[in-house]
Amino acid sequence: MLGYAAMNRTLRDSDTPRRCNRDMRKSTWESKGLKYAGELAEQNFRDLLAILQWNYKHNINLYRCSSGLVPWNSQFDLNELPNYETIQEIAQQCGELIKSEDMRLTFHPDHWCKLASESEDTVRRSVRSVVCHGQWLDLMELDRSPRYAINVHIGAHYGNKEATADRFCEVINDLPPEAKSRIVVENDDKESLWSIQELVNQVSDRTGIPVTFDYHHHKFTDRGLTYREAFEMAVSTWGNHRPIAHYSETSRLHGDSDARPQDHSEYVSDLPDWLRKRADVIIESHQKEQSVLRYTPDKFV
Repeated sequence: MLGYAAMNRTLRDSDTPRRCNRDMRKSTWESKGLKYAGELAEQNFRDLLAILQWNYKHNINLYRCSSGLVPWNSQFDLNELPNYETIQEIAQQCGELIKSEDMRLTFHPDHWCKLASESEDTVRRSVRSVVCHGQWLDLMELDRSPRYAINVHIGAHYGNKEATADRFCEVINDLPPEAKSRIVVENDDKESLWSIQELVNQVSDRTGIPVTFDYHHHKFTDRGLTYREAFEMAVSTWGNHRPIAHYSETSRLHGDSDARPQDHSEYVSDLPDWLRKRADVIIESHQKEQSVLRYTPDKFV
């Protein structure tokens, strides 16, 4: 199956805009608190359901949801929200659709999520972030497994990769089950950071968590492995679960000579057949669902 991340541009630009990342500033949180957070979360879950329904209609069965689904959730427990029961009901509808139609829903916490940081405060906040993501998936009554992945990066090496891997593995092993059962780790797009080979040998072999193969990132951290060789290493970590992979292309391939090599293009033009056959693929491009529609015929015509 194919999918995309976060914004559905078609629905976002419709007469009734649909998006599931409504948030608020710190000052608004401090003035409006739980009631407003609950209102935004309810709107986000309602629109997540609408996005999932649109995806199903258009034969898109993989979706990476925004990490803004429940704003300021780090500051409260879900059941403290005044409208918790309403949110729970809508979340369960999302989960029922996902399960009945064999869809996949994933998350990708932002770059501030650094589970291997040398700062105890940063680690604490990062742990809270992945736990919140796990609780949202629990609210949808989705299995605690990598099928519904919480995808993270190690994000740095802090001058000592071995020590960083040790810290990361220690934090992963201590996570509560709603997070640990779903965590997967992805290769990076900077030469000095984490390759597929390093993640398999230094993280997955020690913790059992799967490794997400990012096709575009591999060119920056190949360590002498071909795309197929690195992909096979990543696949070996997924056990009985179908792997998730990411595919994108640099804007430079599409005429933007001023772009960084890491920058994503508007669309993609060369999705490898072997990748699509062996993995569920999230296409990362600026045109979001429009890129996926080029490869996926509608269910209903």
